[in-house]
Amino acid sequence: MRCIAIDDEPLALDLLEDNIRQVPYLELVGRCRNAFEAIQLIQKEKAESRQIDLLFLDIQMPGITGVQFLKSLVTNPMVIFITAYEQFALEGFELNVIDYLLKPVSFERFLKACNRAHELYQLKSIPQPVAAPVALEEHFFVNAEYSLVKIRYNDILYIEGLKDYIKIYLATQSRPVITRMTMKGIEEKLSSLPFMRVHKSFIVSLNKIESIRNLKISIGTHQIPVSEQFSEELMRRIGGK
Repeated sequence: MRCIAIDDEPLALDLLEDNIRQVPYLELVGRCRNAFEAIQLIQKEKAESRQIDLLFLDIQMPGITGVQFLKSLVTNPMVIFITAYEQFALEGFELNVIDYLLKPVSFERFLKACNRAHELYQLKSIPQPVAAPVALEEHFFVNAEYSLVKIRYNDILYIEGLKDYIKIYLATQSRPVITRMTMKGIEEKLSSLPFMRVHKSFIVSLNKIESIRNLKISIGTHQIPVSEQFSEELMRRIGGK
Protein backbone atom coordinates (compact mmCIF):
# COMPACT_ATOMS: atom_id res chain seq x y z
CA MET A 1 0.00 0.00 0.00
CA ARG A 2 1.33 3.44 -0.97
CA CYS A 3 1.19 5.80 2.01
CA ILE A 4 2.01 9.33 3.18
CA ALA A 5 3.09 10.40 6.69
CA ILE A 6 1.79 13.82 7.80
CA ASP A 7 2.92 15.42 11.07
CA ASP A 8 4.29 18.85 12.00
CA GLU A 9 6.80 17.39 14.51
CA PRO A 10 10.09 16.23 12.88
CA LEU A 11 10.79 13.62 15.58
CA ALA A 12 7.28 12.20 15.22
CA LEU A 13 7.78 12.00 11.45
CA ASP A 14 11.12 10.21 11.93
CA LEU A 15 9.51 7.63 14.21
CA LEU A 16 6.57 7.20 11.84
CA GLU A 17 8.88 6.70 8.88
CA ASP A 18 10.89 4.11 10.79
CA ASN A 19 7.73 2.19 11.71
CA ILE A 20 6.41 2.31 8.14
CA ARG A 21 9.66 0.93 6.75
CA GLN A 22 9.38 -2.08 9.06
CA VAL A 23 6.02 -3.11 7.57
CA PRO A 24 6.67 -5.08 4.35
CA TYR A 25 3.41 -4.22 2.59
CA LEU A 26 3.77 -0.43 3.09
CA GLU A 27 5.54 1.90 0.65
CA LEU A 28 6.29 5.40 1.97
CA VAL A 29 5.61 7.85 -0.87
CA GLY A 30 6.50 10.95 1.13
CA ARG A 31 6.50 12.74 4.46
CA CYS A 32 4.77 16.10 4.94
CA ARG A 33 5.01 18.72 7.70
CA ASN A 34 1.48 20.08 7.15
CA ALA A 35 -1.75 19.63 5.20
CA PHE A 36 -0.65 21.98 2.39
CA GLU A 37 2.37 19.82 1.59
CA ALA A 38 0.15 16.73 1.70
CA ILE A 39 -2.37 18.26 -0.73
CA GLN A 40 0.43 19.12 -3.18
CA LEU A 41 1.87 15.61 -2.96
CA ILE A 42 -1.52 13.93 -3.44
CA GLN A 43 -2.24 16.15 -6.47
CA LYS A 44 1.20 15.36 -7.94
CA GLU A 45 0.62 11.62 -7.54
CA LYS A 46 -2.86 11.91 -9.03
CA ALA A 47 -1.53 13.86 -12.04
CA GLU A 48 0.87 10.98 -12.68
CA SER A 49 -1.97 8.40 -12.32
CA ARG A 50 -0.60 7.03 -9.06
CA GLN A 51 -2.84 6.31 -6.12
CA ILE A 52 -2.31 7.02 -2.43
CA ASP A 53 -3.88 4.19 -0.43
CA LEU A 54 -3.25 5.25 3.17
CA LEU A 55 -2.56 8.42 5.17
CA PHE A 56 -0.92 8.48 8.60
CA LEU A 57 -2.31 11.81 9.77
CA ASP A 58 -1.70 14.05 12.78
CA ILE A 59 -4.64 16.20 13.90
CA GLN A 60 -3.23 19.33 15.57
CA MET A 61 -1.16 20.98 12.84
CA PRO A 62 -0.63 24.66 11.94
CA GLY A 63 -2.93 26.18 9.32
CA ILE A 64 -5.28 23.30 8.62
CA THR A 65 -5.98 20.56 11.16
CA GLY A 66 -5.94 16.91 10.17
CA VAL A 67 -9.73 16.77 10.49
CA GLN A 68 -10.22 19.83 8.25
CA PHE A 69 -7.77 18.40 5.74
CA LEU A 70 -9.58 15.06 5.64
CA LYS A 71 -12.95 16.75 5.14
CA SER A 72 -11.51 18.75 2.22
CA LEU A 73 -10.50 15.69 0.19
CA VAL A 74 -12.74 14.79 -2.74
CA THR A 75 -11.74 11.13 -2.74
CA ASN A 76 -10.48 9.79 0.57
CA PRO A 77 -7.64 7.32 0.97
CA MET A 78 -7.78 5.19 4.10
CA VAL A 79 -6.67 7.17 7.15
CA ILE A 80 -5.01 6.30 10.46
CA PHE A 81 -4.98 9.23 12.87
CA ILE A 82 -1.88 9.48 15.07
CA THR A 83 -2.26 12.23 17.66
CA ALA A 84 -1.61 13.25 21.25
CA TYR A 85 -5.23 14.37 21.72
CA GLU A 86 -7.88 11.78 22.51
CA GLN A 87 -10.79 14.27 22.44
CA PHE A 88 -10.94 14.06 18.65
CA ALA A 89 -11.54 10.30 18.60
CA LEU A 90 -15.31 10.44 18.10
CA GLU A 91 -15.07 12.90 15.23
CA GLY A 92 -12.33 10.77 13.71
CA PHE A 93 -14.43 7.63 13.65
CA GLU A 94 -17.40 9.59 12.25
CA LEU A 95 -15.09 10.30 9.31
CA ASN A 96 -14.63 6.53 8.84
CA VAL A 97 -10.93 6.47 9.74
CA ILE A 98 -9.33 3.05 10.02
CA ASP A 99 -7.87 3.62 13.49
CA TYR A 100 -7.06 6.32 16.04
CA LEU A 101 -3.66 6.01 17.71
CA LEU A 102 -2.55 8.06 20.72
CA LYS A 103 1.09 9.14 21.00
CA PRO A 104 3.40 7.65 22.04
CA VAL A 105 2.46 4.63 19.88
CA SER A 106 4.12 1.26 20.37
CA PHE A 107 5.12 -0.61 17.23
CA GLU A 108 2.74 -3.45 18.15
CA ARG A 109 -0.23 -1.04 18.25
CA PHE A 110 0.96 0.62 15.05
CA LEU A 111 1.19 -2.74 13.29
CA LYS A 112 -2.29 -3.71 14.44
CA ALA A 113 -3.72 -0.56 12.82
CA CYS A 114 -1.76 -1.22 9.63
CA ASN A 115 -3.02 -4.80 9.48
CA ARG A 116 -6.57 -3.53 9.76
CA ALA A 117 -5.97 -1.16 6.84
CA HIS A 118 -4.31 -3.92 4.82
CA GLU A 119 -7.26 -6.27 5.32
CA LEU A 120 -9.64 -3.58 4.04
CA TYR A 121 -7.29 -2.84 1.13
CA GLN A 122 -7.29 -6.51 0.12
CA LEU A 123 -11.06 -6.66 0.49
CA LYS A 124 -11.47 -3.71 -1.86
CA SER A 125 -9.26 -5.43 -4.45
CA ILE A 126 -11.72 -8.34 -4.81
CA PRO A 127 -13.63 -7.73 -8.05
CA GLN A 128 -17.26 -7.00 -7.24
CA PRO A 129 -19.60 -9.13 -9.38
CA VAL A 130 -21.66 -6.97 -11.68
CA ALA A 131 -25.30 -7.95 -11.57
CA ALA A 132 -27.41 -7.08 -14.59
CA PRO A 133 -31.08 -6.25 -14.00
CA VAL A 134 -32.66 -9.58 -13.17
CA ALA A 135 -35.78 -11.03 -11.67
CA LEU A 136 -36.45 -10.80 -7.93
CA GLU A 137 -35.40 -14.38 -7.29
CA GLU A 138 -31.83 -13.50 -8.34
CA HIS A 139 -29.07 -12.09 -6.14
CA PHE A 140 -25.90 -10.01 -5.94
CA PHE A 141 -22.82 -10.03 -3.72
CA VAL A 142 -21.44 -7.42 -1.32
CA ASN A 143 -18.26 -7.19 0.73
CA ALA A 144 -19.14 -7.55 4.41
CA GLU A 145 -17.09 -8.69 7.40
CA TYR A 146 -14.13 -9.61 5.17
CA SER A 147 -16.29 -11.93 3.03
CA LEU A 148 -18.39 -11.84 -0.10
CA VAL A 149 -21.99 -12.14 1.11
CA LYS A 150 -24.87 -13.15 -1.15
CA ILE A 151 -27.90 -10.85 -0.99
CA ARG A 152 -31.12 -12.14 -2.55
CA TYR A 153 -33.32 -9.36 -3.87
CA ASN A 154 -36.50 -10.91 -2.51
CA ASP A 155 -34.98 -11.14 0.99
CA ILE A 156 -34.43 -7.38 1.25
CA LEU A 157 -36.84 -5.55 3.56
CA TYR A 158 -35.23 -2.12 3.40
CA ILE A 159 -31.86 -0.38 3.19
CA GLU A 160 -30.49 2.37 5.41
CA GLY A 161 -27.72 4.71 4.28
CA LEU A 162 -24.86 5.79 6.58
CA LYS A 163 -22.43 8.08 4.69
CA ASP A 164 -20.30 5.73 2.55
CA TYR A 165 -21.90 2.60 4.00
CA ILE A 166 -25.33 0.98 3.78
CA LYS A 167 -27.16 -1.41 6.12
CA ILE A 168 -29.23 -4.03 4.28
CA TYR A 169 -32.07 -5.42 6.42
CA LEU A 170 -33.12 -8.92 5.38
CA ALA A 171 -36.15 -11.07 6.09
CA THR A 172 -33.90 -14.08 6.70
CA GLN A 173 -31.75 -12.71 9.54
CA SER A 174 -32.05 -10.34 12.49
CA ARG A 175 -28.78 -8.45 11.95
CA PRO A 176 -28.37 -6.17 8.93
CA VAL A 177 -25.56 -6.69 6.45
CA ILE A 178 -23.23 -3.65 6.50
CA THR A 179 -21.20 -2.92 3.39
CA ARG A 180 -19.30 0.01 1.88
CA MET A 181 -21.60 1.38 -0.82
CA THR A 182 -23.41 4.66 -1.43
CA MET A 183 -27.17 5.02 -1.48
CA LYS A 184 -26.86 6.16 -5.09
CA GLY A 185 -24.97 2.98 -5.96
CA ILE A 186 -27.50 0.60 -4.42
CA GLU A 187 -30.39 2.65 -5.82
CA GLU A 188 -29.00 2.19 -9.33
CA LYS A 189 -28.56 -1.56 -8.73
CA LEU A 190 -32.24 -1.82 -7.70
CA SER A 191 -33.61 0.61 -10.29
CA SER A 192 -35.40 -2.01 -12.43
CA LEU A 193 -36.90 -3.81 -9.42
CA PRO A 194 -39.79 -2.96 -7.05
CA PHE A 195 -37.71 -0.87 -4.67
CA MET A 196 -38.04 2.85 -3.98
CA ARG A 197 -36.15 5.53 -2.15
CA VAL A 198 -38.60 7.03 0.36
CA HIS A 199 -36.16 9.16 2.36
CA LYS A 200 -32.62 10.44 1.85
CA SER A 201 -31.45 7.60 4.12
CA PHE A 202 -33.91 4.79 3.28
CA ILE A 203 -34.86 2.55 0.35
CA VAL A 204 -37.71 0.07 0.84
CA SER A 205 -38.95 -3.04 -0.93
CA LEU A 206 -42.42 -2.09 -2.16
CA ASN A 207 -43.47 -5.75 -1.93
CA LYS A 208 -42.67 -5.85 1.79
CA ILE A 209 -44.73 -2.79 2.84
CA GLU A 210 -47.52 -3.78 5.23
CA SER A 211 -48.98 -0.34 5.97
CA ILE A 212 -48.30 3.40 5.71
CA ARG A 213 -49.51 5.86 8.31
CA ASN A 214 -48.48 9.43 9.10
CA LEU A 215 -45.54 9.23 6.68
CA LYS A 216 -44.22 6.05 8.30
CA ILE A 217 -43.94 2.70 6.55
CA SER A 218 -44.44 -0.49 8.54
CA ILE A 219 -42.46 -3.54 7.45
CA GLY A 220 -42.80 -6.21 10.13
CA THR A 221 -41.65 -4.57 13.36
CA HIS A 222 -39.69 -1.89 11.50
CA GLN A 223 -40.86 1.71 11.07
CA ILE A 224 -39.31 3.59 8.13
CA PRO A 225 -39.84 7.36 7.71
CA VAL A 226 -41.11 8.80 4.42
CA SER A 227 -39.99 12.25 3.28
CA GLU A 228 -42.76 14.47 1.92
CA GLN A 229 -40.85 14.86 -1.34
CA PHE A 230 -41.22 11.10 -1.97
CA SER A 231 -44.75 10.60 -0.59
CA GLU A 232 -46.68 11.33 -3.79
CA GLU A 233 -44.49 9.04 -5.89
CA LEU A 234 -44.78 6.33 -3.23
CA MET A 235 -48.58 6.49 -3.32
CA ARG A 236 -48.48 6.26 -7.10
CA ARG A 237 -46.13 3.26 -7.02
CA ILE A 238 -48.23 1.27 -4.58
CA GLY A 239 -51.56 2.26 -6.18
CA GLY A 240 -52.70 4.46 -3.32
CA LYS A 241 -53.46 7.40 -5.66
